[in-house]
Amino acid sequence: MSFAELVAFAGRHALLSLALVGLTVAIVANEIASLLSGVRRIGPAQLTGLINRDNALVVDLRPPGEFEKGHIAGSKNVQTSQFDPENKQLAAAKTLPVVLVCRVGQTASGAAKRLRKAGFTQVSVLDGGIQAWMAADLPLVKGR
Repeated sequence: MSFAELVAFAGRHALLSLALVGLTVAIVANEIASLLSGVRRIGPAQLTGLINRDNALVVDLRPPGEFEKGHIAGSKNVQTSQFDPENKQLAAAKTLPVVLVCRVGQTASGAAKRLRKAGFTQVSVLDGGIQAWMAADLPLVKGR
């Protein structure tokens, strides 16, 4: 496809072209905001390394029912409504790596920003959430 054909297509489909530009700008802005937030997004393999090597605290923000159906071994379940960076369990881990987990990674991102504001230095989010963990065929623990 030549540049002239691309311009002609954009002229014929102005709304579609405008939507594409808008989505592109939104994606770029989201990526820049993510980079500037100071919160790392890590994959399941990196999380396994942090748990084994650095004794990372894994905080699962999913509802208790979902947590009981399957969670990462050693993770602590904290409901989003009760999530408080000043919580005793969390405050003791200010210098440790803290990894937040939710269903797909969105809820954890907001909680991670709160931890960074509260002075936590090593905050990460499991990119893709518990679904990414399951897609990597890593084990889950059932129950509390």
